Amino acid sequence: MRPVLKNSSDSIKVFEFTSRDFARVRALIYRQAGISLTESKQEMVYSRLARRLRAKGISTFEEYLDRLESGCDSEEWEAFTNALTTNLTSFFREAHHFPILAEHLLGMQAPLSIWCSASSTGEEPYSIAMTACEAFGTLTPPVSIVATDIDTNVLETAANGVYPIERIDKMAPDRAKRFFQRGKGERAGLVRVRPELRQLVTFKPLNLLAGSWPVSGPFDVIFCRNVMIYFDKPTQSRILARFVPLMKPQGLLFAGHSENFIYASDAFRLRGKTVYELEPRHAGAGAFA
Repeated sequence: MRPVLKNSSDSIKVFEFTSRDFARVRALIYRQAGISLTESKQEMVYSRLARRLRAKGISTFEEYLDRLESGCDSEEWEAFTNALTTNLTSFFREAHHFPILAEHLLGMQAPLSIWCSASSTGEEPYSIAMTACEAFGTLTPPVSIVATDIDTNVLETAANGVYPIERIDKMAPDRAKRFFQRGKGERAGLVRVRPELRQLVTFKPLNLLAGSWPVSGPFDVIFCRNVMIYFDKPTQSRILARFVPLMKPQGLLFAGHSENFIYASDAFRLRGKTVYELEPRHAGAGAFA
């Protein structure tokens, strides 16, 4: 019989989840994805991984974690990582970035290359694509966007480009009409990103902690928003150092509203609100390697 415990809020737990189990999860996700989980995330971890135990027919966290560490279920590593990845996004989130992006694109030499390094379900890279179309006044701007994420489930959603219509409620009607197709019949209540927009974006799985990245610069722009907050400072520094040779000398790096890269790297300087550029001494060194 499975043990039934109660947590501090008196909700019932079907599986025993000890402090040792949580410590193992923290170590594994840090090693696998660089995510640094705080003590406050214990209930979230239990909730998300309990679903994996049910799906695999496993009765204890100890057994589940033993299987991961043994390497006998390589596919479960992907599911484990997906389960613990937080994907909070929206179209034109942190809207102050997009006029800056448009101005920057118009000032650079075409063709232009952009990397969205934590694309989640696609709203961010499609917002980038819409900004490029509007800046150049065409659905075929001289821009290519590579969008990556560690979570393979959200990448599938992103590539399909289909969303509940509520996701574009706050978008200007003319923008929504230009860039989205409304579903009919059984697809009523859904919208799909227009094919011209989808053709501007290539989606790929990528772990920022991996030894090699399936992307190649130089990039005019890198978006790395609201992902560094899950990494500790040493991990942030290593990732930022790897961005440097992938950026053009005048390239821009966009960060999330609660992220500060100045204290994690001396290669960047603040240009605007959570927008960074390379320090001059780094702008030419290996930027086209």
